Amino acid sequence: MNGASREALAAARERLDALTDSTSVNASSLADELAAVTALLDREVSLRRVLTDPAQDAQAKAELAQRLLGTQVSGPAADLVAGMVRSRWSQSRDLVDALEVLAATADLTAAQQAGKLDDVEDELFRFGRIVSGSMDLRAALTDRKATTSAKGELLRSLLGGRAQPVTERLVTRLVTAPRGRSLESGLESLSKLAAERRDRMVAIVTSAVPLSDPQKQRLGAALAKLYGRTMHLNLDVDPEVLGGIRVQVGDEVINGSLADRIEDAGRRLTG
Repeated sequence: MNGASREALAAARERLDALTDSTSVNASSLADELAAVTALLDREVSLRRVLTDPAQDAQAKAELAQRLLGTQVSGPAADLVAGMVRSRWSQSRDLVDALEVLAATADLTAAQQAGKLDDVEDELFRFGRIVSGSMDLRAALTDRKATTSAKGELLRSLLGGRAQPVTERLVTRLVTAPRGRSLESGLESLSKLAAERRDRMVAIVTSAVPLSDPQKQRLGAALAKLYGRTMHLNLDVDPEVLGGIRVQVGDEVINGSLADRIEDAGRRLTG
C-alpha cells in the first residue's frame, strides 16, 4: 500500500489494538467478523467503490457501512469498519486488503492472549516448509477446480488436532480465499504479521489525569527504548494515583511521577 492507504491501515490497526486490549471484546470472534466483511467487499466491487469514493462524504459512507453491517456483525466490528471507510484509500481494493490484515491480526491477538503466539508462528513456518517440499500437496491446496469444502477438509486432516486453532483458521482462510496471492506469499505475510505481533508489548498506564499527546509520545518512546520493542499504551485514569503515574509492562510495575520516570528512563538509556 502507498500513501493514504498506508496511513489508513496504520490508524485502523491502532483502533483494532485498542479494541482487543479490552477484555470485553473476543478477538477470535472479531477476526471471524472481519473476515466475513473482507469476503463481502471482495465480492461486491460496486459497494467497495462507493465506500472508498473520495468524492463521497466520509460520514455518509460510515453511516452506510453501519446500516449494512449493523445487524450482521457485532458493534465493535461495525464501528471498526465504519472508521475505516471514513479514511482515504489510494485504491478501493486497499480497503479489502486492510480488512484481511486486521482479521489475521485479530486472530494472532487471540493467540497472544492465550499464550500461544510462539506456537502459531512456528506452525505457520513449518506448514510453509511442508508445502514447499510437496508438489502434490501444493497442487491440491491451490487447485482452482477443487471446492472450498474439499480444501477445508484436507486442511482439517492435516492440521486438526495437530496445530493451534488459530493456525488452522489462518491457513484455511488463506487457502479457501487466496484473493490472487500465491500460497507461499500468503504464508510469508502471515508469518510476518505473527512476528510483528510477538515483538509488540502492551503497557498499562494509569494516571491521575488524562495524558497529553506529547506526554503519551514521550512515554511511549522511552518505554520502547527501555524494553527494545514496539510499545502500545493502554491508558486509564484513576484520581487516586495522586498526580503520578503507574505503568505495568507484563509483570513489572513502575510507579512514580511522569516527569521523574521519563527522566529516569533517559538516565538508564545513557548509562
